[in-house]
Amino acid sequence: MISTGQKSLEQEEKKIIIHAIHEAISQGQSFTLWKSPGVDQKNLIITSGVKKLDELSLEDSEPGFVFGPFYPDSQKIFFPADHLFTFENGFLKDGSFDVNQDIELKKIIHAHYLPTSTTGSIPDFQKLVELGIASIDSGDLEKIVPSRYKEIARGESFDLLDAFAQLCEKHPLALVSLVSSPETGTWMGATPELLVSVVQNKFRTVALAGTLPYSPDINLKYVAWTQKEIEEQALVSRYIINCFKKIRLREYEEHGPKTMVAGNLMHLKTDYEVDILATNFPQLGSVMLKLLHPTSAVCGMPLKNSLDFLKTHEGFDRQFYSGYLGPVNLKDESHIYVNLRCMQIFSDKVRLYAGAGVTADSVSETEWMETEMKMHTLQKIITQ
Repeated sequence: MISTGQKSLEQEEKKIIIHAIHEAISQGQSFTLWKSPGVDQKNLIITSGVKKLDELSLEDSEPGFVFGPFYPDSQKIFFPADHLFTFENGFLKDGSFDVNQDIELKKIIHAHYLPTSTTGSIPDFQKLVELGIASIDSGDLEKIVPSRYKEIARGESFDLLDAFAQLCEKHPLALVSLVSSPETGTWMGATPELLVSVVQNKFRTVALAGTLPYSPDINLKYVAWTQKEIEEQALVSRYIINCFKKIRLREYEEHGPKTMVAGNLMHLKTDYEVDILATNFPQLGSVMLKLLHPTSAVCGMPLKNSLDFLKTHEGFDRQFYSGYLGPVNLKDESHIYVNLRCMQIFSDKVRLYAGAGVTADSVSETEWMETEMKMHTLQKIITQ
């Protein structure tokens, strides 16, 4: 139960964030707000203008936040940290801002970074899954990760920062983000999947795949994973190891797989770590970012065939869904995550995205239900 004092601090924090965003939007600026996994600390970047990058160099980049699309040949959007505000336990820890009037965020943001959604037919996901299985049976693919979206009308009472706060509460071990600019539109999400992390000369990545529903009464030590889910996770692990082989990297630590919880779901997770100094590979973070994205967990295997399949059959542009995002070179740390469990926010609707890993053992109806489970937490926040 939240105490009165804590609630007051959260209200003050929200007021400062609203004023900072209001000032940014009134000057045509962009912003990104996020909370890192496992810490009660929120960060807000206000930038005078985003930058479009063909490639991101983690080692040479200025401090900021990256927002990359799914397709690897598309430009990445970078938010330089022109102004950085850090909130911890409800207090403004870094940065300063004067608050002198009440402002409603939903009114100030509406006319700027919330375009009207476009209309169009939503592809038949189960048919897409069956096409994927047929391609696997024919030998063209080993695995494919089709996705779908669902649009929900959002009412006048929908509040961006309240929704962000709820995601932070429900997903304490996820990167929770709110990204908004004229170039990207407005996106919000809570992703559990680390793509690349570089901290104190340690490189980390994870293989995350397989999905089962979670409830608090489940003992994680005795979760029964099926052969399909075990194989799906093993494919992602092999994908990471093959990336290491491409750059002749043999010295890495591997831990897992183990069951992890992400909101209302469970996944299988394997951690990988490399000592950048010991391997004498100072550019490892940038090299692995380029090699890993898009991983087989969000695209499929082999990579080129999977990308061709999705471009031909998926029927819509994923944009930033299953791309990547995260802080770069802030306090000499970079943490890039896959943009999962996310929604795109329009002036009249919210679009939820989800995908499912398809192998030879997949059943189209089961995969559709998996995408429904993945959308569930976000949908509850919108419709409550």
